[in-house]
Amino acid sequence: QVQLVESGGGLVQAGGSLRLSCAASGRTFSKYAMGWFRQALGKERELISTITWSGGSTYYVDSVKGRFTISRDNAKNTMYLHMNSLKPEDTAVYYCAADSVVSMSLLPRYWGQGTQVTVSS
Repeated sequence: QVQLVESGGGLVQAGGSLRLSCAASGRTFSKYAMGWFRQALGKERELISTITWSGGSTYYVDSVKGRFTISRDNAKNTMYLHMNSLKPEDTAVYYCAADSVVSMSLLPRYWGQGTQVTVSS
């Protein structure tokens, strides 16, 4: 089992920045690929970014490419999402997840509880 806890969400003005953190405990953190999902009100949950266990390969959905940066520190069992140039359409609950690279694009086994990000115009 892997337990995940997100933090760092909040209210920010458009154009601002936030850094989300995902702290992991339980089974070996560095074994898993990690990812960030988000779900806006009334919309389906979407995968926005992933990072492999080594951090050597990352993925971003087009809507966040160039604005968001995913990273991880395996020594601290923590993953991050640096979000810059935030837009009102980035408003959502953000979830971190962990599993294999393949499962990350399907249905990861391990999820955090979510953290709200609200971007005001």
